[in-house]
Amino acid sequence: MKAANLAKARILVTNDDGIHAPGLLALTEIAEQLSSDVWVVAPEVNQSGAGHSLSLSRPIRSREVSEHRYAIEGTPTDCVLFAVKHLLKDRKPDIVLSGVNRGTNIADDVTYSGTIAAAMEGCLLGIPSIAFSQAYTHDHPVKWGTATAHGAAVARRVLALDWPRNVLININFPDVVAGSVKGVRVTHQGNRGFGGYIIERHDPRGGSYYWIGYQPQEREIDEASDIAAVRAGYVSVTPLHLDLTHEAMRRKLVAEFEPAPAKAE
Repeated sequence: MKAANLAKARILVTNDDGIHAPGLLALTEIAEQLSSDVWVVAPEVNQSGAGHSLSLSRPIRSREVSEHRYAIEGTPTDCVLFAVKHLLKDRKPDIVLSGVNRGTNIADDVTYSGTIAAAMEGCLLGIPSIAFSQAYTHDHPVKWGTATAHGAAVARRVLALDWPRNVLININFPDVVAGSVKGVRVTHQGNRGFGGYIIERHDPRGGSYYWIGYQPQEREIDEASDIAAVRAGYVSVTPLHLDLTHEAMRRKLVAEFEPAPAKAE
């Protein structure tokens, strides 16, 4: 997208951390560096880990928070669908930006992430979509200034390219101050394994309830991955593909179930 067109683009901003999340303010600031036509439609409450889920068994409600800013009782996917198909149906968004998530969305995280899912929904609706996430260390302030300092410049360069319709972009900022960012690396989705575990507790009446905990497993890191780039102090830019078909395995299955007919003698 050319710079002149980008300045006139309608941008939809959403997230999974909720309408009051500081990362949403950071992303709004990024979007406003790109265009003056920015709309925010975000979940009423935190929807982290919601993945690409839709509210099909209950109604969703919309609340106007302020001009061009709406809270939705639903998932990040609901927010994008509501904005594109209802709120902004007369002039749909040209771009969907999701985040800035509190914490990275790298490696296996992308399969659970509501931040990624919102960008996924934008992509499915034919809109160029980018997800943003900010790495942080527990018990330390989140460095939102890193995302706001670098986000618009990275987004401009990405949006200037031609994209396939079934691709979205996943951007992760490292846990360093803005001036210490080493640069940008184009990466692939890493693999560190899901370290899920169950914590059992008991209520005052003796009943059991459970918390799902999450601790990524440590393993050898591929230096070309999003994990390695963020850990090394780089902004990671990863193109994600909505076609989940594994081509090599598909060919094996074809050979098994659809063998080529025998040649005539």
